[in-house]
Amino acid sequence: MAGLFDGTPLERPVTCETCGKPLADCRCPRDASGRLLPPGKQTARILLEKRSGGKWVTRIAGLDPCASDLGDLLHQLKHRCAAGGAVQDDHILIQGDHREAAGEMLAAAGYRVRIQ
Repeated sequence: MAGLFDGTPLERPVTCETCGKPLADCRCPRDASGRLLPPGKQTARILLEKRSGGKWVTRIAGLDPCASDLGDLLHQLKHRCAAGGAVQDDHILIQGDHREAAGEMLAAAGYRVRIQ
């Protein structure tokens, strides 16, 4: 990506407006289009679903899969709730009713939470 004053002695790389690092080194959460999408701008909807066989599953939806590391969030939730889970169709699934624990953990991470 071309920087400011590209090709001159004053050339500088394009930097992130949040962290100030060059865009190649920036780790700020961004959506698929490259715009900044911090956790505070995302609303996690936490639902309880009954699956076939009578099993309950906590589903977390509404998080951007590019800006949020769903795999890392799943790992933290599985550890916190002591339950299994998976990422499926851009949703996080946790086995059992863990709406309150998931809501507390996501709120502590900076996400807006809506428990339904």
